[in-house]
Amino acid sequence: MATGPGTTTVPPESDIFDLPKSSNPTKKSWTELRTAVRNTRRMQTSFANKVPSEFAFRTIQTENASFSRLYFLGVYSTGRENTLLYTDITDHGCMDTDVVLPWQPMLESFQATPHLGLFSKEEQLLRERKRLGAFGITSYDLDLSSGRFLFPACSSLFTFTDSSLNLPVFPDEISNHCNGSRMDAKLCPSNNNIVAFINNSDIWVANVERGESKRLTFVHKGQCSLSEDPKSAGVASYIVQEEFDRYTGYWWQPQMTNNSDGSQTIQILYEEVDESGVEILHISSPASGDKDVDEYRYPRAGTANADCLLKLIEVKIEQNGKIGTVIDKYLSESLNSLYPWLEYTVRCGWTPDGNNVWAQLLSRNQQRLVLVLIPLNFFVPVDLDVEMKAPHAEETSIKILFEEESNVWLNVHDVMHFFPQTSASEISFIWASEKTGYRHLYYITSSLQSSDNLTSDSLLDTSHCNQPKVLKCLPLTSGNSSVGGKQIWVDEVKHLVYYIGLHDTPLEEHLYVVSYINPTKPIRLTELGYSHNIAMSKNCDLFVSVFSSIALPPAAKVYKLRIDDTESSEPLACLVGTLLSEPTGLYNQYQPPELFTYESEMSKYCMHGMVYKPHHLVAGKRYPTVVFVYGGPQVQLVSNSYKGVKLLRLHTLASLGYAVVVIDGRGSCNRGLDFEAGLKHSMGTVEIDDQVEGLQWIANNTDFIDLNRVAIHGWSYGGYLSLMGLAQRPDVFKVAIAGAPVTSWHIYDTGYTEKYMNTPDANSQGYKQGSVLQYVNNFPNEENRLLIVHGLIDENVHFHHTTILIN
Repeated sequence: MATGPGTTTVPPESDIFDLPKSSNPTKKSWTELRTAVRNTRRMQTSFANKVPSEFAFRTIQTENASFSRLYFLGVYSTGRENTLLYTDITDHGCMDTDVVLPWQPMLESFQATPHLGLFSKEEQLLRERKRLGAFGITSYDLDLSSGRFLFPACSSLFTFTDSSLNLPVFPDEISNHCNGSRMDAKLCPSNNNIVAFINNSDIWVANVERGESKRLTFVHKGQCSLSEDPKSAGVASYIVQEEFDRYTGYWWQPQMTNNSDGSQTIQILYEEVDESGVEILHISSPASGDKDVDEYRYPRAGTANADCLLKLIEVKIEQNGKIGTVIDKYLSESLNSLYPWLEYTVRCGWTPDGNNVWAQLLSRNQQRLVLVLIPLNFFVPVDLDVEMKAPHAEETSIKILFEEESNVWLNVHDVMHFFPQTSASEISFIWASEKTGYRHLYYITSSLQSSDNLTSDSLLDTSHCNQPKVLKCLPLTSGNSSVGGKQIWVDEVKHLVYYIGLHDTPLEEHLYVVSYINPTKPIRLTELGYSHNIAMSKNCDLFVSVFSSIALPPAAKVYKLRIDDTESSEPLACLVGTLLSEPTGLYNQYQPPELFTYESEMSKYCMHGMVYKPHHLVAGKRYPTVVFVYGGPQVQLVSNSYKGVKLLRLHTLASLGYAVVVIDGRGSCNRGLDFEAGLKHSMGTVEIDDQVEGLQWIANNTDFIDLNRVAIHGWSYGGYLSLMGLAQRPDVFKVAIAGAPVTSWHIYDTGYTEKYMNTPDANSQGYKQGSVLQYVNNFPNEENRLLIVHGLIDENVHFHHTTILIN
């Protein structure tokens, strides 16, 4: 395990870099290999643990002045695990010198990791799906107005309030009136004393001040087996979490209703999931044989997904804070009946005024998506005895605000911003679309008026739900480069949109800004030569950038955004202070990979790659080479960002005297839909050609790669291509090391596989050609040509993939 700053002992440089100066790496003992790995890990992760994350800005007002406080997660100088930290920004002026902003702890002597690091099963699975490697506090919720924090730790929930004068503090544990872990906790945005969370697959709420909690939904029965207990409330299905990156299944209404008796009514939109049609897999623990068997729901390609219903729960908070009456509501007509092609509800939320719900609905082949607006009156009580005023039909109709179709596929994103509604007849929002082949921003206004003459007798007439009426679709960005698919920030006062884009180069992410009223060429606000990860304040006046390059580990700086009132002025980012400095000393000895670019003769695309040279390279000598591969969609390995942590293994190989080559071939992301579409319905057929071409190009343009001694190595999709490389081109790849490989797309999940391959029935030939099993007779018969590494309890690429290959 990595240790925290202040406690790490970094080995002398001579221990790390004193390597054999030979083109033939000497055979290492297990002890020597383990030492090399540990030394490299210490050098890299001792710095990686210092990189801050999860930022939030808050304005604090005192009697004499106001200032900005920046909260973040990081490892404090005397600690070993992630904790909550802060720094105060008292001067927003541009700095002539590089002022270092001090890190201050918010919590006093608080241990956040469970004893012995033992997480519940639910927590372990969520950490795996989120790819969390850090320990301690890994997430938090914050109410900006009051300064109340909520965070999970030690399989419990904790809260405290930053009053700006009494830090550090020891947090209060929220009383536990239920058994099991409390997951996905969120503060109510309109009453920060109220907290919602998931316990045993149902939604609960708690009043922090009263020490009271109450279960709101009752769909999960707590049975011992999955087959007897298929339902959950407020929990996203496995596919939605794993393949669509949505890890929550409920959303607080942004506003509450104040009742005449002094009580409050708050509402939660949630998803009820029924997995009864999803296949159950049984996985035995290797330590206990068949005595300890875990069950997992896993929808294989071509089989049934979970059924999902959007519902609403209304909670009354009495004047004294007591949690009162609960009313459960469902849609008067299900979304599946309105849109029979619907398979995945991939995103949900509320409009700013809390009067409407919106949802993104995706077809099973992921080539059709609609954005719908659902009025609250479309939800009716489950208990029909509850009196409810019948609304006018026009007020209860679901409207399609925007619709997209693609003959390739649609990549789900988080670029979504609704503007406050100023007219009952229309609504405006910012949306991202790849309809030009690259993801770009659009300012859209859609009509909410129906062309039908609806009456109260035609509530179930769904014809008015089928066609969007877009009044305006203004492009804000354009060209042969993409906007990132994550968060955007909108300044509604100055009419500006801030976003992450790759306009200058597909190898670097930068912060850009563009007007959504009079769009011109976007302005880049971050420095070229680095890739930037951005977090911005709510009112878009401050941002922090965590940036790195291929050669330099991450640093972090805070900037003030300056915009004059004149129309001719351009936004400017002024440095406020440094949160994390660029490293010096030992890190100057780090030997980073080198980026390279070439024109592909096969595909005619410009390809990007990087190469790790063997340490102590001797000119004219050729070295054994490892091709490290992912090669599948949704991933970009080659970029101008630091690789010393995520690709630690590659640096270790180079330190042991190997060359390492990495190629982003057709199918990888951030290059546009046409580049991705090289894999459409034919995964496993073009990727190895791209890897071999890139390998041969770099070998022909350098003098240190030995094409007679080449291995291929990767994990997941990279493990799949490692097998394919050895089977399809044993003349090129002498050794394959396949980590957790997919071997047959028939047994991988629906959400991923069907997006790229369609269903097995619709593309039987593609599934056959894309299966490693098709090439088993091509594997070389010699020993020591193939190593497979696969976890027995992997819930994503199940060990069954390796089992059927071995059989």
